[in-house]
Amino acid sequence: MRGRTRITGIMTAILMAGVMAGCSVQAGKQVEPTTGKQQTKETVQETVQETELQKPTHPAPSQIQPFPDVEKETKAEPLIGGKRIILMTDIHYLAQSLTDRGDMFQSMVEHGDGKLTNYVWEITDAALEEIKLLSPDALIISGDLSLQGEKKSHEELAKKLDEVEKAGITVLVIPGNHDINNPSASVYSGGDRYPAEPTSPEDFERIYKEFGYSEAGSRDANSLSYTYDLGPSMRLLMLDTCQYEPRNKVGGMIKTETYEWIKEQLKQAARDSVILLPVAHHNLLEESKVYADDCTIEHSEELIQMLEGENIPLFLSGHLHVQHFMRNNDIGIYEVVTSSLSTPPCQYGVLDYMEDETFYYYTRKVNMEKWARKNKSTDENLLNFDTYSPPVLKRIFYNQAYDAMKNSAEEETGSVFVKLTESEKQQMAKVYGDINAACYAGRAYEVVKEAVKQPGYAMWKEYCYPAILYEYLEYIIEDAVRDYNVLSME
Repeated sequence: MRGRTRITGIMTAILMAGVMAGCSVQAGKQVEPTTGKQQTKETVQETVQETELQKPTHPAPSQIQPFPDVEKETKAEPLIGGKRIILMTDIHYLAQSLTDRGDMFQSMVEHGDGKLTNYVWEITDAALEEIKLLSPDALIISGDLSLQGEKKSHEELAKKLDEVEKAGITVLVIPGNHDINNPSASVYSGGDRYPAEPTSPEDFERIYKEFGYSEAGSRDANSLSYTYDLGPSMRLLMLDTCQYEPRNKVGGMIKTETYEWIKEQLKQAARDSVILLPVAHHNLLEESKVYADDCTIEHSEELIQMLEGENIPLFLSGHLHVQHFMRNNDIGIYEVVTSSLSTPPCQYGVLDYMEDETFYYYTRKVNMEKWARKNKSTDENLLNFDTYSPPVLKRIFYNQAYDAMKNSAEEETGSVFVKLTESEKQQMAKVYGDINAACYAGRAYEVVKEAVKQPGYAMWKEYCYPAILYEYLEYIIEDAVRDYNVLSME
């Protein structure tokens, strides 16, 4: 169908620093709504796959300014000779009516997986407003549109997406592991959490009918997968990789019947001589070795073989919350994982995909401070977002490590953490927070060299516990050799 193209890479984002709002640290464990002082802790997980790449030939992300200064409110010129696609994922939007921003809500944010759910409304509005100026051919949201699958959250977000389409931009969505049949859908009130109405597969298709499903070229009868023709030369293969019958699971899988449908779509694309670009929530490649079961599509080898058999060069996904990419066996298909919109640095991906199947991908951070000024916000955190958000993310990851040590000391007889002083635990948690926060941004290489010199890291090396966090930390360090925000195929 297509000949192979030469690849060069630059990039940003490292491993998948374990969020996975889908891939959570508790080995994929999801929790039910609780009341009182009970609360759930979605921890982080992730990992990275190291690949040898040729010397970058493109400028560093900091030097890239393909779009006009958004402050001027001028629109970018449309891309000629290809399609410009905005990639957004893992928004984890929560309807404003489902929280009073009380103690339980704040605790969920502070002890969560890094999402700034306390500002998800402003972040979403700012991102969508900004995207309108970039003149993309499409905005693709690859799953986890909602926090925990609340029906009201989907409905409220859909209204915002409708405004994007009214601006002349095609919006396409697929579900993530949080979005459908999620018993953790909650209302946050004071110090309590109460069940909220979840979303069924039928609800999801109805709510997002105008964002892919009503105009699909082909629909899979056994999932929420579909194809969409983005002009005469490009076809998007939107894959539903989620498991939600009878309830949602963290990990991804494609049904046997859906594989048959995919095979037919590949054949049809070849017959029509169109570019086929696959998109999914879960990962095609083993982007996270530590949490592979929760991150990688189960038995993805079959899908890899099918795609590479047609020389498909690129696969797009989310789920990890970390900016990352890798290539299969250094010669096959590339996968680009876009980081979570609601997790600092709160960015989205821009993909310029040309008709000759060369492409250029990079990330763009939402300009929250500009948005706050424009909308006359008095919130100092928004007006100084670039200063506010990084330490918040470090603190959340600090809490993850500290909570793990605290729980171990309380629950395990003879745990090494019973013997550690409070200062030692704090030093270990701080190192974990600093490295993991940089990892999420795709720039762990900027901090690792100095971080490993700290006493807190020496303690991690000595105690190797909690084992899953130590394993994850070591993989971040191993993978911290490049910037994963930019990738070019020529």
